[in-house]
Amino acid sequence: MITALVRLLGLTLCAIGMGSQAPAQEYPARPIRFIVPFPPGGTLDITARIMQPRLSEGLGQTIVIENRGGAGGVVGTEAAAKSAPDGYTFLFTFSAHTMNPALYKLSYDVERDFAPVSLLVSVPQLIAAHPGAPAKTLRELVAAAKERPGFYAYASPGNGTPGHIAAELLKRRAGIDMVHVPYKGGAPALADTIAGQVPFLFLTAPAGLPSVRSGKLRALAVTTLKRTAAAPEIPTVAEELNLPDYEVDTWLALFAPAKTPEPIIARMHKEVARVLHLPEVKQKLLEQSADPVGGSPEELGRVVKTELKKWAEVVRSAKIRID
Repeated sequence: MITALVRLLGLTLCAIGMGSQAPAQEYPARPIRFIVPFPPGGTLDITARIMQPRLSEGLGQTIVIENRGGAGGVVGTEAAAKSAPDGYTFLFTFSAHTMNPALYKLSYDVERDFAPVSLLVSVPQLIAAHPGAPAKTLRELVAAAKERPGFYAYASPGNGTPGHIAAELLKRRAGIDMVHVPYKGGAPALADTIAGQVPFLFLTAPAGLPSVRSGKLRALAVTTLKRTAAAPEIPTVAEELNLPDYEVDTWLALFAPAKTPEPIIARMHKEVARVLHLPEVKQKLLEQSADPVGGSPEELGRVVKTELKKWAEVVRSAKIRID
């Protein structure tokens, strides 16, 4: 009788234990939402849609992409921060995530309110020139700017954008002064540079490379530490100017709301790593000038911590203000 009771108690405890593990084993049990905090059609949105079907296959659930643009990504990021940490909402964003705290008064804290999942891809900013511009290389541009401080102008997609911040970092590290001409988006900045209204341009590589390949612009450098696989012939700022600490990587990454269970983050990270290694996915990403990189949650966390400090210093010293 006692033996039977012990067995019954053991089975009951086992059932309780299995029941407590059931939610983790069953995840995901319903569709997952990726909040993309920018409108459709940009590099961020395209990358999410390249990865979406393969991630859905691996997870066995639909992934719904929700574009929530506004205020340089702040609107969608705020919505993600307020979402339940249950593994059914993720933030699919880019490096503006670590720039915005220096530019906006935010209702969320990038480190406190988000759990890193994985770096995804690396996308450089492109420094390009009108074919008639006096500088044929970045070295020549820097030399000319030093001879005539404040004479040369450069276009960017707007105040506080990665292109603007990349230029301000270059000005600090190279010791030059150039006039910023901000536009309301990359398309008008690109159009005016092609037309010769502004001689130089800082823009994301996916937006600028087609004009380089057609001969409408001349590429001077990319802002990542490594040359991009999409255009390996273009040198980096670091190698052109012997500035080993110069880097502006417009990375894309996946985050979850803080307090999302670690097993869920580990599961999503595993699927992301698998998808980034698929040959067809890698090829599609490279066509977007996005170099697949991946990385652990801990690596992404270190990137966030380092860049929050780095961009705060650049924004403060350059006195960048959002219009």
